[in-house]
Amino acid sequence: MMLNTRLTRQAFTLLALGLSQSAHAAVGLDRTRVIFDGGKDATSVNITNNNTQLPYLAQGWIEDEEGKKITTPLIVLPPVQRLEPGKQSQVKVQALPAAKSLPQDRETVFYFNLREIPPRSDKANTLQIALQTRIKLFYRPQAIAPSQQDLSNPWQEKLVLTRAGERYQVNNPTPYYVTLVDARSTKDGKTVPGFEPVMVPPKGSLDLGPTAQVLGTSPYLAYVNDYGGRPLLAFTCSGDTCKVNAHASTPNE
Repeated sequence: MMLNTRLTRQAFTLLALGLSQSAHAAVGLDRTRVIFDGGKDATSVNITNNNTQLPYLAQGWIEDEEGKKITTPLIVLPPVQRLEPGKQSQVKVQALPAAKSLPQDRETVFYFNLREIPPRSDKANTLQIALQTRIKLFYRPQAIAPSQQDLSNPWQEKLVLTRAGERYQVNNPTPYYVTLVDARSTKDGKTVPGFEPVMVPPKGSLDLGPTAQVLGTSPYLAYVNDYGGRPLLAFTCSGDTCKVNAHASTPNE
């Protein structure tokens, strides 16, 4: 039997997760994360239809930390828009009054989602695939907006590793989320076995997967900064505590 298949909304998400590594989205974003300045009412994200022949719809929404779709305290405007072939546009993330009730002494994490919807095919036996992009959105209250000095001396350098049993615990004394994406025992070495990327919450701590023995007494951790870069932090350990050696840490983008 001849079948003209169009994927359901649920299938869009599953395919996006499974194909994101091997396929390129037609509708692309201009960044890998969104930093929402709590001192402003909105922030804009640039989007592009990389397909030069077909128009696409772009659908945007926000999820909370647990992945639940929300309509407050942040919303996406417009929720759906048409992008002509090869054209650019903007999506606005708008703060509602409820945003003022978010913690003002630390960041809150959300997720910005953008799903592309291709034009309906008029051909039989067509399986249409739409990809979905999901990136972190950090609401950064005005009270903790980094100064020029903070930008010159990254707050990620305040991370401290504490040995707890066979592993290191990452302690984050700052009011910002810190996403660690690599762990090495040497500056130019490979990722150590057992490491998985982690996001350490503000004023919180998490265990690193690799053992302290594998990481050694001079571990290196790479984090993602506001611009998507991946600077490398060099730690020096004394006893059960490891601190960042700012002079040895280097950009690694």
